[in-house]
Formats: sequence, structure tokens, C-alpha cells
Amino acid sequence: MKSNETKKRFIELRAKGISFSKISESLKVSKKTLIEWSRELEREITNLKAIEMEELHEMYYVQKQKRIELFGSQLEQIMKELDQRDFSDMSTEKLLELQLKYLDYLKREEVDLSLQIEERTSLDEAIMNMGKSIKTVRV
Repeated sequence: MKSNETKKRFIELRAKGISFSKISESLKVSKKTLIEWSRELEREITNLKAIEMEELHEMYYVQKQKRIELFGSQLEQIMKELDQRDFSDMSTEKLLELQLKYLDYLKREEVDLSLQIEERTSLDEAIMNMGKSIKTVRV
């Protein structure tokens, strides 16, 4: 019977996706035994995979967060510089191009709003109730 250390190492290698052939060579254990261990230790292997994936996601998220902070900082500097400049020397074509880009950016930021109405309440009643609390809505 192989030691617990060998089984532990097997779990680590399988969680990393190493093939039975390579693990067999590394641990000096037959593939048949490894396949049996795989069935026996399936939960441990799956849990270790999940832990390793979670660590990767955390690492990636931190890197992504740092990139977002960097881009945000650079964007603030660009906006500050643009606030100090006027666009009078820019061609009409370029201004229109920028207008279309910014309209597109704003459109991407739109949020889909929909009314949630109980089945018992008619649409007319819902609109009347909204009219009581909202005076004017501009679209």
C-alpha cells in the first residue's frame, strides 16, 4: 500500500490536470492504481481544483482591478487636460465624429427599465399611480 504522502501528491497532480501516464512515471505507481485512486479521491481532487481556480480568479481580479485603477487615473488626467483646452481648432468632421462616439458610449451605459406590475393591477391603474408620484418625465 502506498503512503498518504503519495496519495496527497497524486491529488495535487490530478487537480492540475496531469495525465495518469505522467503521474505514473513520477510517483512510480501503476496507472490501474491511479485510476482506482481517482475514483476513491474524486471529491478531494475536485475540491483542490476549485481552490486553485479560486486563487487564480482572485489573482486575475486583483490584476484587473489594478488595470481599471490605472486606466481611471489616466482618464482623469486626460479629462483634466481637455477641460483646459478649447475645441475651436478642431475640424467639423472631427467634432461630429467625437459626438457620434460619445453618443455611442452613452448608449452603452443605458439601463433597461421596465415596470413590474402585479397581475391584479391594470396597466391604467399603474400609470395613474405613477402619475401621482412623478410629475414630469422627459425622454
